[in-house]
Amino acid sequence: MIGYVTLGTNDLARAAVFYDALAGELETPRMMDFDGFIAWGKPGGAAGIGLTKPFDGNPATVGNGVMIALEARDKEQVDRLHALALANGGTCEGPPGPRGDSFYAGYFRDPDGNKLNAFIMT
Repeated sequence: MIGYVTLGTNDLARAAVFYDALAGELETPRMMDFDGFIAWGKPGGAAGIGLTKPFDGNPATVGNGVMIALEARDKEQVDRLHALALANGGTCEGPPGPRGDSFYAGYFRDPDGNKLNAFIMT
């Protein structure tokens, strides 16, 4: 079971605005907030997301083939999460819509280029 996922960022303040917007829609608060690290999640809840500048001091880079999937309540929330991502510095990687018979998702990248999606199994 995954407890949390940490993504690198080169601008923690900018990335925090992006993830605060998504976490607010998902009703998931910040659970840790330090000078160089922020994490969103609920103790005992689903996996959380953390953001940090890389410990080794090198620039954060995007993992090719890596994607974080955010489970939504319904199609409307998928649409809202995608719109929030774009409104907060994200870029579109595929608009919300059906993918096959039982999957609805919208794909986007955060301001650092990390790929995410919001989805629901229909």
